[in-house]
Amino acid sequence: MTMPDTTPPFLPFARPDIGDAEIAAVTDALRSGWVTTGPKARAFEEAFTAYLGGGLQSIAVNSATAGLHLALEALGIGPGDEVIAPTLTFTATVEVVRYLGADPVLVDVDPVTLNIDPEVIRAAITPRTKAIMPVHYGGLACRMDAILAIAHEHGLKVVEDAAHALPTTWQGALVGQLASDATVFSFYANKTITTGEGGMAVTRDPRLAERMRVMRLHGMSRDAFDRFTSKTPAWYYEVVAPGFKYNLTDIAAALGLVQLQRLPRFLERRQHLARRYHAALAGLPLVLPADAPAGDVHAWHLYVVRLAAGARLSRDELIQALSERGIGTSVHYVPLHRHPYWRDRYRLTPEQFPHADAAYQAMLSLPLFTAMHDAEQDRVIAALRELLG
Repeated sequence: MTMPDTTPPFLPFARPDIGDAEIAAVTDALRSGWVTTGPKARAFEEAFTAYLGGGLQSIAVNSATAGLHLALEALGIGPGDEVIAPTLTFTATVEVVRYLGADPVLVDVDPVTLNIDPEVIRAAITPRTKAIMPVHYGGLACRMDAILAIAHEHGLKVVEDAAHALPTTWQGALVGQLASDATVFSFYANKTITTGEGGMAVTRDPRLAERMRVMRLHGMSRDAFDRFTSKTPAWYYEVVAPGFKYNLTDIAAALGLVQLQRLPRFLERRQHLARRYHAALAGLPLVLPADAPAGDVHAWHLYVVRLAAGARLSRDELIQALSERGIGTSVHYVPLHRHPYWRDRYRLTPEQFPHADAAYQAMLSLPLFTAMHDAEQDRVIAALRELLG
């Protein structure tokens, strides 16, 4: 007689929270006959602007990478320029700098928050520096008052990589509403809301917004949606720049519209799970992630722990042991200075980034997603207590 398999199902590091409302919205878009950039994409842009608050323009794109590229291009970043960014980020943050022929200048992070260190930014500024790209790591806001002050002092542009930061706040204001030149959000599958693939670039500057819209779709002078829905012949357009193919489809935007409506509940769930981790893991040899300052919001896109000195297992051993117990984890991130392209091109060494490098060698990201049940989280907590307690 075959015994039933009692092994619990594998718990992934992340899983999108997609319900019947999202499925219905996507089906509606498919049945509408308009599946590329159209009315849903425009409605998503308007809803996103309304969520963040007045005075902004939102430009829907097919990835946050595309949005960062568009923002830097619209700001005139080009060959010979330098853009300061943290080494502890995904390569997308700075690969867009190279798209434009400019050079990223990688800097270290704060050892507590793992966000870019404003004082290290100041030390990295040269006559070639044109912009700063802070990354709100894990959903915790950077010290934007200090960063914006440095930018103002030196006449630099600021483009926020807010891929993790919806709906993060800094000093009471939502990221996206701060005094940066542009802010770019991600809607990738594991983000706080998802369109599968997608992103949103946000700016207060109408000239930047117009340039990003033109460059988003082949450098054409008229949006495809406007041309193909006009009630009078509107076939004529002009290519005014060598643009890109960065537009968001209506299928993706339909998904995003529903996800945006659910964002308040998503945030509550992420905060609940983060609080449970905080309480349950406090006695283990782990450095727990920093919370937002009092009165501000941490989006909790990631829950990154670091093994403390003297822990029984190494980081890699802990990841393997958790995997053997059916629990997925990840590492955010292998710092850019350790990747061959960035390391070799800019002659980078770990000693230049002591805080980021030390964090990398000790860190792992635990499962945290809105569709995660408390019982699933309890499995992670029990496994960590067994392995580290």
